[in-house]
Amino acid sequence: MFDQIIRRAAPLALLAFLAGAGMQAQGPSGAPNENSAFSIPQAQLIRPIELNQLLSANKADKPLMLQVGSRVLFDQAHIAGSEYAGPGSQPEGINRLKKRVASVAKDKAIILYCGCCPWNRCPNVAPALRTLQSMGFANVKVLYIADNFGSDWVDKGFQVERGH
Repeated sequence: MFDQIIRRAAPLALLAFLAGAGMQAQGPSGAPNENSAFSIPQAQLIRPIELNQLLSANKADKPLMLQVGSRVLFDQAHIAGSEYAGPGSQPEGINRLKKRVASVAKDKAIILYCGCCPWNRCPNVAPALRTLQSMGFANVKVLYIADNFGSDWVDKGFQVERGH
């Protein structure tokens, strides 16, 4: 259902961008391309069920959750309490991400996610993660979204917000 909403709401140009923006999963040497989500070590991933459990716990100190993908996707539905940080594959998105975390403590728990497309084509999470790491953030996880945000989060009944 969520995929149908996105298909109707997103202009064809955006869909073409999202489908074609994913970098090759492997570079020429066969190693994961640095822009590929496959380049993210498994130790830095969090699964949707784990994040949902973490957010459902009565903890006062919740992680900072930043969506680093499409604004259209964020406006359609996003993880409750998350913020839009801009597309991690674009310079303006990286600049927006840097500005957002400039005053955040380096040990703050941060969760990055996208969900625009299948994991093997996501162009946004790896550059956003590398940016935060280069800024000295040590407690960053990336939400592993295998297929897309709709099927891996929304359709599972996890809490979402809509709009800005």
